[in-house]
Amino acid sequence: DVQLQASGGGLVQAGGSLKLSCAVNGFTFDDGAIGWLRQAPGKEREGVSVTDDDGITYYADFVKGRFTVTIDNAKNTVYLQMNSLKPEDTAVCYCAFSTDRDSSLLPEEYDFWGQGTLVTVSS
Repeated sequence: DVQLQASGGGLVQAGGSLKLSCAVNGFTFDDGAIGWLRQAPGKEREGVSVTDDDGITYYADFVKGRFTVTIDNAKNTVYLQMNSLKPEDTAVCYCAFSTDRDSSLLPEEYDFWGQGTLVTVSS
């Protein structure tokens, strides 16, 4: 079974940092694309990053230069380091997996989702 388990959310002040983790099971990272997505209160779910099967990561414009994805294959875990956080980054964050190796940031392209972890950035 494909499983994803996100963790690491919490409350942080604007300008601060958080590191999210997503432990996965049932697939390897070269089987498809792994994404981080988020849903802010009252807004549509949106893609934050997507890492393809070659390990190349693409970021949404609104996080470029602030967020970084890393993968630890030995631990079957993908991380999202979030720096310079802003109040508008407040959202439930999800990791998700797509069997399509060319997946983009579009939420509808993801086949499997972990439970969300809440990131709250105070001003």
